[in-house]
Parts: sequence; structure tokens; C-alpha cells
Amino acid sequence: MRAPKTPINTVSTWVRRQPPKVKGFLAVVTGMATLVLLRFVVHDHDNLFVAAEAVHSGGISVLIYKLMKEKTCAGLSLKSQELTAMFLAVRLYCSVVMEYDIHTLLDLATLVTTLWVIYMIRFNLKTSYMEDKDNFAIYYVVAPCALLALFIHPSTSHHLLNRISWAFCVYLEAVSVLPQLRVMQNTKIVEPFTAHYVFALGVARFLSCAHWVLQVLDTRGHLLVALGYGLWPSMVLISEIVQTFILADFCYYYVKSVFGGQLVLRLPSGVV
Repeated sequence: MRAPKTPINTVSTWVRRQPPKVKGFLAVVTGMATLVLLRFVVHDHDNLFVAAEAVHSGGISVLIYKLMKEKTCAGLSLKSQELTAMFLAVRLYCSVVMEYDIHTLLDLATLVTTLWVIYMIRFNLKTSYMEDKDNFAIYYVVAPCALLALFIHPSTSHHLLNRISWAFCVYLEAVSVLPQLRVMQNTKIVEPFTAHYVFALGVARFLSCAHWVLQVLDTRGHLLVALGYGLWPSMVLISEIVQTFILADFCYYYVKSVFGGQLVLRLPSGVV
């Protein structure tokens, strides 16, 4: 006898049967509805950025727990961690010379833990590293990000090198998760701790995106003027939106798996 379908299963089945354009429309509507809710619930929208950093740190804490308890790094992308460390290091430099606030300390803490994860994968747990699955060529993202930063960067009064560095870390952060998605695409099965980590990244990216969008709405567009002129203000928003939608599909299957009571996440073909 078949078990009765829950509302979550009914909705997920209906969404899965829809064509890609309808799925995209539903994703946009859901995102906009969440933004509206956050605008009224969270009064100080700067807290969204702090929350994004806290969720990211929580995701890395899950990784640390996995590495220390299970003594394996199977399913993790070393290249994604290296890209993360790269943009965090550049952003930390920019934060020190251009701002130096609470975000500087948050970036420092996240960078230290990310470097520790890299050390564990490269040395202590090297035998369990799935190098053959982690086959995304990172120069495909580093080089275009650097080139884009040379031409499209802030037009503020800071030194040119600092402005280019700032743009580079914004662009690189948007695509730093791609190697991790490639590993999951190659394996098709994502164990719980890795799934929790990637989902935390998705939530962090959405909160960061919400922070920027709501700040623009609150200032009635004056924030874009403060960022400079030209294409840079638009590129900041586009980067935030891109990194959110990159993980949207995975987050959908993660939530579906959690509500379905599945400990191991199995991804259909073409998800990531």
C-alpha cells in the first residue's frame, strides 16, 4: 500500500513536471516574495550581511566537524576552497585599506577556517580526496574575473589597484562554488555534511543578495551612485544575483530531500 503523499511531495512533484520557463518564473516569484518579507521583518538591513557571513561561517563549521569526526574529505572540492580563500584574502586586503569594520573581522575568521580546511584536504586527509572528480579548471573563472575587473571596477577615490582588487573579489565570489558543483555533478550522491555546507552557502548568498537589493531600495538608488558610475554598480547586483541562482537548483533538491527524510542527497542528471 502506498504511503499518502504529503503537501510538500505534492508541490515538489507538480514543480518538477513544469517546463524550465515556468520553473524559472516560480523561482523569481519566490525570491521576490522572500525579499518583501525580509524588508518588513528585518528593520536594519545591514544585519542581513552579518547574517550571511554568520551562515557562511556555520557552513564551514560543518565542514570542520566532518573532517575531524569522519576523517574524510570525500565529496569536497579543494578547488572551491582555494577559490574561496583567494577571494576572501583579496576582500580582507580591500577591507583593511578601504573600510576596516566588523566585516573585516568576519572575513578574517572565515579565511582562517577556510585555510585550515585546505590544509586538511591537501595533507592530513589527502588519501580520501577525490581528485579525479574535482576536475574543474579554475583558470576558466580566475582569468575572466581578473580581466573583467580590469575594465569594470569602482570609480571611487581609492587607489586604482584597490578598486580593481575589490571588483576581482566580487566577481570571483560569484563563481567560486562552481568546482564544488562539478564534484557533486560527477558523483550524483552528496553525503549529509557536504550537502549542509553547500546549502549554507546558498542561504548565505541569498542573504547577501537580499542585503544589496534592499539597500538599493531603501536609499532609492542613491547607493548605486555612491558605488560609482558606469557599469560597476549594475555588475555588483548582477554578481550577487548570479551567485544566488547558481545554487538555487541544489537548494531546492536539498529542501526536498530533508522533508522527504533522506539522509543522503541524490541529484538527478543536469541539476548542477
